[in-house]
Amino acid sequence: MTVLTAPRATRDLLRQPVLVAAWVVVALAIGWALLPQLFTSFSPYTGDPTASFAPPSADHWFGTDRLGRDLYARCVYGARTTLTATLLAVVVAFGIGTVIGLVAGYFGRLWDNAIMRVVDVFLAIPSLLLAMVVVSVLGYSANNIALAVGISSIASFARVMRSEVLAVVGQDYVKAAYGAGAGRLAVLARHVVPNSLSSVIALAALEVGTAVLAVASLGFLGYGSPPPEPEWGLLVAEGRDYVAVHPWISILPGTALALVVIAAHRISTSLRKDPRR
Repeated sequence: MTVLTAPRATRDLLRQPVLVAAWVVVALAIGWALLPQLFTSFSPYTGDPTASFAPPSADHWFGTDRLGRDLYARCVYGARTTLTATLLAVVVAFGIGTVIGLVAGYFGRLWDNAIMRVVDVFLAIPSLLLAMVVVSVLGYSANNIALAVGISSIASFARVMRSEVLAVVGQDYVKAAYGAGAGRLAVLARHVVPNSLSSVIALAALEVGTAVLAVASLGFLGYGSPPPEPEWGLLVAEGRDYVAVHPWISILPGTALALVVIAAHRISTSLRKDPRR
């Protein structure tokens, strides 16, 4: 067993500057979501009409929009809406998908056949299209976007959890537990669930970046919070009519969104590859 001390962990991390940059980007986005007032003094809702379409400057880092609102402030405050919806989506997908996959893999036979045929149907539908259908039924809001994205990802978690459970139940220590007289629920709680979650947790980390992009995409299409709420997808959408003359309105919030998605994927990849985890 390898013991990873703090100095060694720091040295290992510093050997990967891209990973360090990814952690910095994610930490900054979380800081924006938790304490936006520490990063900007401007309001995301009100602006100066006389300063509309101001280009990026020392006063307005991302410039201003058509109403004179500071785009950096709207991007900072929009992190809370987007990342909260992302977290809720991952929690929904992880929680429900894990239970479904556990039931299908552990109890098998009729349960497995019935559940996995439904899962196959959901996997055959593009996730963004499925999310659009769900949010159309639930109504347009950030919370409903989160539920829609979460529901569209349940099938992926269910399939991964089922495959892990099937692998674990065939192990010798599980058979030994049955031989020692342990009941099915005891084996499930003590052996199957703890040893099946590693790949599902890694998928959850990977799903964070995907969920951020899905939430922003739905916001861009108008399925999320209505204006003037700051939301990353909506910020990009608000500038699409002015790309030719005022490109920063869409490009800078879009760049911030892309950096967060790329950073989240890089971190999730490192977690999956790290043999100590």
